[in-house]
Amino acid sequence: MYPHIFLPISVGGIELKNRVTMAPLYLGYASEGGRVSPLMIEHYRSIAGGGAAMVVVENATVDHPVGSGTRRALRADTDDNLQGLSELASVIKKEGAAACLQINHAGRFSIEQAPLAPSAIDTFGKMTRAMTIDDIQHVREKFVQAAQRVKRAGFDMVELHGGTGYLLSEFVSPRTNKREDAYGGSLENRVKFPLEVVRDVRAAVGDFPVGYRFLADEWLPDGLKPDESTLFARALSNAGVAYISVMGGTYESFFLPEVIARSKIEGYMADLARTVRMNVNVPVITAGRISSGKTAEDILERGKADLLGLARVLWADPEWPKKLEEGRESEIVHCDPACNDACMHLVMKGKPAFCMQWDKEKIKKYNEMFR
Repeated sequence: MYPHIFLPISVGGIELKNRVTMAPLYLGYASEGGRVSPLMIEHYRSIAGGGAAMVVVENATVDHPVGSGTRRALRADTDDNLQGLSELASVIKKEGAAACLQINHAGRFSIEQAPLAPSAIDTFGKMTRAMTIDDIQHVREKFVQAAQRVKRAGFDMVELHGGTGYLLSEFVSPRTNKREDAYGGSLENRVKFPLEVVRDVRAAVGDFPVGYRFLADEWLPDGLKPDESTLFARALSNAGVAYISVMGGTYESFFLPEVIARSKIEGYMADLARTVRMNVNVPVITAGRISSGKTAEDILERGKADLLGLARVLWADPEWPKKLEEGRESEIVHCDPACNDACMHLVMKGKPAFCMQWDKEKIKKYNEMFR
């Protein structure tokens, strides 16, 4: 019924059994201190067991606390967490999915009082500190060390987080990068730092695939737009990334009325992915409330993307792929936009997220595991 969704594909030399991936979704499930928790293990076990071909674990910091966006950010900056990461990778792979870990520096959205950023800029009442050349070198090395740790932990891939307005994308954005040195000004200069990170990480991990979470449009009047971001995407493709996972928006645009309205439409980021895909030679993942088989199949059939990145859709029902493949689409539990993003509001308050569509027993189980 959905032939394109269940076609295999090779990504960075890793064979994926279908086109469904778990897009990175921060839920606050790590333990205090950024360790892998039993709840996180259970969460990703259920996602991988539901039929997704690849699971991207979210937002592991490369440098705590300066690079962490929350106290419960998973940590990839210390060997103290290596055993937990190894267990997490093993659980995902045992359930039949490829395991990928996203690594990140939160930049101006860090929990620090004076977060690092390309330039000094006010961010929700906090003034950032413009990075020095030494800071840039330090963060680049932290990305390298974290990527090496991901490989040692047994994951199949690593993803660099260049989305959501975090540090890598802050350098690319004309809105947040006001530098006047070799890392600012022209687009060529603004993409220099993230391309250096890609270069150094790939050199350090060898044939280990390196994907990239990609901000195509900030959805802000003075922000990054596709006319520039697509040129950056082409540079990433030429630099050897394994895939580009396309998204739109940042924490400063997610709650704008027009963006909220757009986000309620199925596949609302697919056209961004298509624009990127026209400019690159690597697989492109699209996200954005792809909740029905019809929408998912249409995106792939029309060449808007090569893979589907499902986040809250799989969180609400991890068996979405399995039910679709088995002709049980009517049984899928769907994320309900009418809840007004209750899960995201829990996360914003520093609490673990639970889906309002789950049955009471599952919510009770997850609450108990969180304690």
